[in-house]
Amino acid sequence: MSREEKNRIAFYIACIGAFAERFSISNAFAYSYLSQYKGLELIYDYYDIEHTFSIDDAVEDMQKICRRNGGPLV
Repeated sequence: MSREEKNRIAFYIACIGAFAERFSISNAFAYSYLSQYKGLELIYDYYDIEHTFSIDDAVEDMQKICRRNGGPLV
């Protein structure tokens, strides 16, 4: 596994954990929610940009995308 792949995985895990913490939900539920409402797609497709911001900024971006896609958790 390359260094970039390891960095991406670490970033995804950090974003899921921060999202779960912000909304007081489990990591498993956060992962499921973010998958269903396209929040993970955002950080996957725009990793090159998102990883340059803070985790809090990434969580806010994921929250906005999920809301636009019908996510009820906000």
